[in-house]
Amino acid sequence: MRSLLILLIGIIFGFTFVKGEIISWFRMVEMFQFTSFHMYGVIGTGVIVGIIAMQIIKRFDIRTLDGSPITYEKKKFTKGTVIGGLMFGLGWGITGACPGPIFVQIGSGFLAVVVTLLFAVFGTWVYGAVRDRLPH
Repeated sequence: MRSLLILLIGIIFGFTFVKGEIISWFRMVEMFQFTSFHMYGVIGTGVIVGIIAMQIIKRFDIRTLDGSPITYEKKKFTKGTVIGGLMFGLGWGITGACPGPIFVQIGSGFLAVVVTLLFAVFGTWVYGAVRDRLPH
């Protein structure tokens, strides 16, 4: 039953991304060229929904599906955050995909995005291999 719920949430997530044009490479280009508000509106809406959801989770002590408490850790801002953000943004700008939409793009038939997925996995592996030597 839990797997079906997760699958349903994933389908809704993907459908929303397609209908919201969040998987469109052209929308990404517009965002990075500052020629359209569309993606900024989507991201801003996500931030607002996230803030509201976090407050609801904290106030009503909502737990994960397995009953574990949801906790938040304060993150220290470092130069590694800036470097990582720039690398993430560069990859996003070049490929037109951040991690969530990669799977939706592949599911929508954009098979060239498999290359993006492979490099995202490779980049994650490299990060894990050199993490101890990076500025955190």
